[in-house]
Amino acid sequence: MDTLTTIEKRRAVKHFDPNHRLSDEEETRLLSLALLSPTAFNIQNWRPLVVKDPSLRQQIREASWGQAQVTDASLFIILCADLKSWEKAPQRYWANAIPAVQEFLLPAIDGYYRGKDQVQRDEAMRSCGMMAQTLMLAAKAMGYDSCPMDGFDFTAVGKLINLPEDYVICMYVAIGRASQEAWPRGGQLPLAEIVKVNQF
Repeated sequence: MDTLTTIEKRRAVKHFDPNHRLSDEEETRLLSLALLSPTAFNIQNWRPLVVKDPSLRQQIREASWGQAQVTDASLFIILCADLKSWEKAPQRYWANAIPAVQEFLLPAIDGYYRGKDQVQRDEAMRSCGMMAQTLMLAAKAMGYDSCPMDGFDFTAVGKLINLPEDYVICMYVAIGRASQEAWPRGGQLPLAEIVKVNQF
């Protein structure tokens, strides 16, 4: 499936075949593609958690308004981010760059994030949002469907997954084989109402 068609065909599916599972190869391929998602300064701050344990998935479902996608999807991912990835050996992110680039970027990373909690959180949400879209489009291209999700008790889920102190949960992405078609699109606003030019 070409990229433009994949974008057009991707929908938020609510009903998955609970008996289907991705192969190990498919899962590895999908997650490897997700790691190609962009992040500012290449800090790679996303930390996707793949939840496989059926009992844990059931507990997470209970903290997620009972949404069936949590337990029924073939692959259930909680997209988290490390808020402090920018200061954890940042030289790793530019290890293959020439020295001049490293000398410029490493201090720039520190200056951009240090002491700026809101910037760190905003960056986490942007990064995970881009990874979510990469996952969903890659899944569609591989013949699967997906659902982005944020209807859950973030605190309760954090406790269930033993979320590290410096991490934040951004959203879920459920992926699998649809057992029902997505609902018709609810209503798309016209392009002219959404997109403005130069100023609002």
